Amino acid sequence: MVIIDWREVSIDADKAAVDAVSDILVDCGAGGVAIEDPQAVRATIAAKIWDAFEFPDEFLQREFIRIKAYFPCDHTLEERLQRLKTMLDGLNTAYLPGSIKNVNLSDIREEDWANSWKAYYKPVQAGERVVIKPTWEQYDAGQGDLVIELDPGMAFGTGTHPTTVMCIRMLEKVVKGGETVFDVGTGSGILAVAAAKLGAGRVRAVDMDEVAVNAARFNVAVNHVEDKVEVAAGNLLDGIVGRADIVVANIVADIIIRLCPDAFGALKAGGKFIASGIIAPRAEEVIDHIKKMGFIVCAAAREGDWVALLAVREE
Repeated sequence: MVIIDWREVSIDADKAAVDAVSDILVDCGAGGVAIEDPQAVRATIAAKIWDAFEFPDEFLQREFIRIKAYFPCDHTLEERLQRLKTMLDGLNTAYLPGSIKNVNLSDIREEDWANSWKAYYKPVQAGERVVIKPTWEQYDAGQGDLVIELDPGMAFGTGTHPTTVMCIRMLEKVVKGGETVFDVGTGSGILAVAAAKLGAGRVRAVDMDEVAVNAARFNVAVNHVEDKVEVAAGNLLDGIVGRADIVVANIVADIIIRLCPDAFGALKAGGKFIASGIIAPRAEEVIDHIKKMGFIVCAAAREGDWVALLAVREE
């Protein structure tokens, strides 16, 4: 008897709908999304960064962007998929008419999924010093490069999404050496590992998802930062003892708003709060909540439709 572990949802859409479709998938319970953008890959090949032979012709010839997400085949699956259908129908009729071209569902085993997407994941210069390298790829490190080995597993946080890249760049600016860092919603552990490699003295990484916790622990071990990084299952900052110099949260606007009071309480005076995963139209709302808690917002970054904020707890 074949045991099906995951239901794959594959959606072809116009570029304008990618962020909205991704948000809907996450809202319906997907732990993350994989975005296959053939136009971006073709541009990278033209720039001689990647070789065309590394990618299947079927992928390179695609007209639309494909967004994939994975849902566990448990008792909640049918309810999640019905909600997903309702939300996608609303997007495709009322908000971005005709933007969704195709939706496919398929059943796959976890071990098959875990390898199918790796052909599209290559080393990326995520910051001035930080380079994210898949564990199965070769990379010749340059002088000053901090190379992070990453295998996201089922958590699928590859470190290449703009929200993650903005966090890494902010960490490069605020980690001076020896800091205590709390990474909230760690996913694959990329930000926790980055903080440790940049010189943080102690990093506490938490996530509610057991799959993410396991992936983060694996990546911490692969990068040999077990002496600095502790990964645990947990809900936001609940149960975390002590105070940090830096709290980083790459999640979504609603959760960041809810996290603000606890982040303020978990930081030392003068501590830094890095908040990312904020969709641009909600940035001002998040900034208002952060300021009301007593933070000073000292920097904001934007890439595409995403915003990251750096705030400081007043002395």
